[in-house]
Amino acid sequence: MKIAIAAATGNIGSRVASAVAAGGATPVLLGRDAAKLTALGIDGAILSITDVSDVDQVTAATRDCDALLWIVPPVNHVGSLADWYRRVTQAGVAAVSRNGIKRVVLVSSLGAGAGENLGTISFISDTERAFNALPTNVLTLRPGYFMENLLLQTHSLLEQGAFHFTYDPDHDIPFISTDDIGDAAARYLLDPTWAGHWTLNLMGPENITLREVAVRLSNALSHPIRYERLALETVQDQLRQGGLTETVQQELLDLFVALGDPNGAYATPRTPEAHTPTRFEDFARTKLAPLLADAVW
Repeated sequence: MKIAIAAATGNIGSRVASAVAAGGATPVLLGRDAAKLTALGIDGAILSITDVSDVDQVTAATRDCDALLWIVPPVNHVGSLADWYRRVTQAGVAAVSRNGIKRVVLVSSLGAGAGENLGTISFISDTERAFNALPTNVLTLRPGYFMENLLLQTHSLLEQGAFHFTYDPDHDIPFISTDDIGDAAARYLLDPTWAGHWTLNLMGPENITLREVAVRLSNALSHPIRYERLALETVQDQLRQGGLTETVQQELLDLFVALGDPNGAYATPRTPEAHTPTRFEDFARTKLAPLLADAVW
C-alpha cells in the first residue's frame, strides 16, 4: 500500500509518515525542501519534491497511491490566503480524480462550514466541499487549536514570562496535540475498510481557558507565566511589520475574530468521538519545557 502525505515535514505530516511506515505501508512524502524530507529519516519512504499548489506536480507525485493525506500548508507570505487555499485544493482534487485514489483523509478545522468571512475557516470549508464532490472515499478531520502553536511563543515566554492571543482570558479553547491528529489520520489511511464521506471532530481531552493555560504553564515550567491579551490593532501592526499584504492581514484578523467568538467554532459540542488523549500538561512537559530548560528566568 502506498500512501501519499502532503506537507510531510510539518507536525501532522511527519507524525503520519512515521506511523504509516510503522504500519507496513510505503509513505510518499510530498514537500518542497529536500533536506527536510531527508531529515525525517523514514526508512522505505519515497521522497517527492512537490509544490502542493501545482496540479501537475501533485498528480505526478501521487500516481499509483492508494490513499492520500491532504493538508493545506500554513503560509502567510502570499498575496491572498483565499487564493492559496483555492490553488492547493484544486491540485489535490485533480490528483485524486486523475489517479483514482481510493481514500482521502483531509485535515480541516473545527467550525468549517459555519459561514463566510471567517478567514481560513471559510477557505477550508470550500476545500471540504471540493473533496466531497469527488466519487472517492473522504474522511474530513476537524481539529481544534493546536497545542504546538504555543511553541512559536517561546521567545515571549522567555523574555516576558507571557504568551499572547487576541481572545478573552475566559474564552475556553479545545486544545489538541498535533500528535493526536496525526495518529487519527494514520489510523484511517491504513484502514482500507471504511467508505463514504464523513466528518470527525477532534477536540483534545477538554476545553481550557487561557487563564487556566497560564496556570498550567506556570506549573509545568516552574516559573510564573501570565496571559496577555492583544488588541486586534496591535496584531495588525505586527502583521504589517512582518511584510504581509493587506489582504492576508485582513484574512488573519477575520480568523482571530472567528476563533474568539464565544458562540463560534470553539463552542462546538463535545461527543465521545471528539476526544483525543494528550493532555495540555503532557504537551507542556514533553515539548515546551525542554525548549526552555536552559532558561535563566
